[in-house]
Amino acid sequence: MPVRIRRFLVNRTTSQARVRIKERFARLPSAGPVMGRLRSVWLARVHPQLVAGPQRTVHLVHDVPKVTLVRPDISPLAARNANAAAVRGAFDAAGIDYFQVRGRSSTSAVVAVANQDRAATLRALEQACHDRPGYVCAVQGARYEGRRTRPGFQHRTWKRLRRAAVLRVTWYYGDTRGYLTFGPKYGCDVEFWTADAETGELLLAPRPNRRAEQVPRADTPVRVSESQFTALAPACRQLPSVWSRREFAKPDPSDVRFPVDVVYTWVDGRDPEWQRRRAEYAGQAYHEEADNAARYLDRDELRYSMRSLSQYAPWVRTVHLVTDDQVPVWLDTSAPGLHVVSHKEIFGDPGVLPIFNSHAIETQLHHIEGLSEHFLYFNDDVFLGRTVVPQDFFLANGLTKFFPSSVLIPPGEPTARDVPVAAAGKNNRVLIEAVFGTVISQKMKHTPHALRRSVLYEMEERFAAEYLATASHRFRSLDDFSFVSSLHHYYAFHTARAVPASLRYAYNDVSHPALAARLATLLARRDKQVFCLNDTVTSEGDLVRQQDQLNSFLEAYFPVASPYESDPPEAVLLGSKATADPGAAI
Repeated sequence: MPVRIRRFLVNRTTSQARVRIKERFARLPSAGPVMGRLRSVWLARVHPQLVAGPQRTVHLVHDVPKVTLVRPDISPLAARNANAAAVRGAFDAAGIDYFQVRGRSSTSAVVAVANQDRAATLRALEQACHDRPGYVCAVQGARYEGRRTRPGFQHRTWKRLRRAAVLRVTWYYGDTRGYLTFGPKYGCDVEFWTADAETGELLLAPRPNRRAEQVPRADTPVRVSESQFTALAPACRQLPSVWSRREFAKPDPSDVRFPVDVVYTWVDGRDPEWQRRRAEYAGQAYHEEADNAARYLDRDELRYSMRSLSQYAPWVRTVHLVTDDQVPVWLDTSAPGLHVVSHKEIFGDPGVLPIFNSHAIETQLHHIEGLSEHFLYFNDDVFLGRTVVPQDFFLANGLTKFFPSSVLIPPGEPTARDVPVAAAGKNNRVLIEAVFGTVISQKMKHTPHALRRSVLYEMEERFAAEYLATASHRFRSLDDFSFVSSLHHYYAFHTARAVPASLRYAYNDVSHPALAARLATLLARRDKQVFCLNDTVTSEGDLVRQQDQLNSFLEAYFPVASPYESDPPEAVLLGSKATADPGAAI
């Protein structure tokens, strides 16, 4: 819709009316999905062998039917590795020499072959795409024709692409319920390297890569862990070795080679025992938002946030879950890479417990036993929306990144009218100005916070009075400092240990009347690296409506259980299904 018309409607209608109009339009069938479903039926009838078997189905990807291989444990890394393994397997079976190249993407592998083996390579790939329905497209530089992948099981496709310098071969992978499809972003590139014209002793790359644009033709291949070729590699184990060349066998200066952990803080506000303890110590909160029930409500966000973590950040070493001796009923506490931490283990002064103030709890996170020097702090309402790599949060030399918001800290001293984040921001500002002589003005986005344990220990020593005061506040206070979500970033920046950065990010207030439309857009596009579903002011009467919307959205966005779960979510047990177009492609 043109901008002028949108502005005209916004100026003359209420937000509630616009939401109703959008919902009505959303119910109308559009031509793309309808034609796509008809083509899916046609594909299954004309080529029944393509979808024969329990692990195959047809998903619509950008309204185009694609034969999809179904895996219950599918993830971006699994799709990438499966595509690369299929290409290497085809070359091994055909006796074609190849070597893996360090490309510029962590989501797609790159396998190089000599251009003189082009004919045999194309035959091998065509056979592989016949054995399991695969797709192929040409790649120009770093760009691939992802929306125009052609059936690799049709001979005319290979005739059309027979001169391409780089091909991307993709087997589409999806979850068992059709919510998620991993497409050509995770395909495997096949590069045809040509012999140099002068001596013929070198192989020349058809495009730039991260390490070497030429290699000796007769050099001896070496075995290298595939972990060297993707920043998504798990921290806890090396990926299997593959054939490569010595030019690609060593780490790069930009590689993050230190371990990265994740810390969550979590509370179940519906736990009767926790409610009893809170009621016993409760007083009059200085601000409605500081003690609102929504702040403690458990909507099962943690389950889905941890799903997003296992899907889109498999490089995380250990997840530390900090709780007030609470454990979600679905959590498998014996899962590898999971560490459940009690408040009693990290608070040096047990006399301040129990504690109901997140600012206070956050002052103690660096006391977690076994925590890595570099770690990410997640609230349970923060989710990864697509694949991220350690370099999105850290520089390889150890510096952390932080993500300033365009929202400003209000001027003046903290007052009873300030929401907690504003009051803490004002206190942070006074401290930074006193130490460094600068005036901070920006809040931070609700993203994972990249932190260094040593910086937090240094801050605890340097600002001992502020640390002790915040840690002793059982409920949020006007005197709180936000040490991990803001002050750490500004302090580390002023001491040359952090830099500002950006992420593709979305903030959603779950009490907003347009929540359903915003969630639908987020689900359809899947274009945000991080998004937050924040709630501080929801009334009890709105909780049920919001819960239904959020359950449907989260189950559709994150349908694959994480390794930390011991049981499926209630929505699955009851057989409910989210209202989203199946086969959303990434």
